[in-house]
Amino acid sequence: MQSWGSVWARWVASFATVVAVLAGILVAPGTAVAVSGPVYAWGSNGSGELGNGTNSNSNVLTPVTGLSGVRSFSAGFSHSLALFPSGTVKAWGLNNYGQLGINTLVSHNLPVAVPGLTGVVAVSAGTYHSLALLSNGKVKAWGRNNYGQLGNGTTTDSKVPVTVPGLSGVVAVSAGEYYSLALMSNGTVKAWGRNGFGQLGNGTNTNSSVPVTVSGLNSVKAISAGAFHALAERLGTVKAWGFNFYGELGNGTTTSSNVPVTVSGLTGVKAISAGGYHSLALLANGTVKAWGNDVDGALGDGTNTSSSLPVTANTPPGITAISAGADHSVALLAGAVFAWGLNSSGQLGNGNTTSSNLPIFVSGAIRVSMISAGSYHNLAG
Repeated sequence: MQSWGSVWARWVASFATVVAVLAGILVAPGTAVAVSGPVYAWGSNGSGELGNGTNSNSNVLTPVTGLSGVRSFSAGFSHSLALFPSGTVKAWGLNNYGQLGINTLVSHNLPVAVPGLTGVVAVSAGTYHSLALLSNGKVKAWGRNNYGQLGNGTTTDSKVPVTVPGLSGVVAVSAGEYYSLALMSNGTVKAWGRNGFGQLGNGTNTNSSVPVTVSGLNSVKAISAGAFHALAERLGTVKAWGFNFYGELGNGTTTSSNVPVTVSGLTGVKAISAGGYHSLALLANGTVKAWGNDVDGALGDGTNTSSSLPVTANTPPGITAISAGADHSVALLAGAVFAWGLNSSGQLGNGNTTSSNLPIFVSGAIRVSMISAGSYHNLAG
């Protein structure tokens, strides 16, 4: 495989002018800026999660039909969510458990409005459930609830959004595989749903259909729920808990933990993302660190060797955002998107289905300000 240096040199030669122009449109992390142009999707589409009116996979970017001016979006397992500045939400893709929130179990390959949702400031799509954070600090949830991941004290699925009781002062949410996380305004973290691998982080392996407190966390600034493990960023370091078979907790072991442990050797972290069985961290200097499963190259270091300690992904300098999928990773730089890892459904967006253990340029992805990696598809806008 070619070295990143040669790939980067050719990319710069071809796109130097574009990068110079695009550098001026970037915004500070956390700034809420609507996507003025279209939202693009690529990768797996068997359930319509690309939102382009078809159910065919795409290994190149395809516009999500009728979406523009969105505030944010979230790609889940086989469904997607988009939040508008008006505080309303649209959803598309698989709906077998009601994860679209439209009071039916009919899947849609075009975006449809989630009825009755207003005042939403953030959304997160999990495997078969969805979360919405409201401007009043409360949380709505809908979809599958077999482990209590809707947090309403039951294990009954819901085709419409229901309120997670007892939660207020929430500032961020993240939906994983059968569990959910909420970051509180006081810097603590709540979790609910499946807990077989300790992904609720409360010192037990008992599922909970109501929010419980993740042990020992304070001063947390960001959270991310992966498949069976979770991450929290605090004071520039990273805590992790849950499943650890591939080393996705990053503490030098492959022993799962039902309480947060420190990811080794990380400082200056400004963003985190938990994937299927790997994890990403973005440092303040624009470097990407990765750890966990690397069978398909999701760590991006040019190998296919899993690591229980963070390794440096071979990304170009100056990365500004990251997102981890099931077995692939996506990063943003000056309006352009790079991807690496599994490419079986075209989720690397470079026109083929060949996996890559080095970052590659996503064809046609320019003027991008947001990214979200689902399990096997991605969104950018």
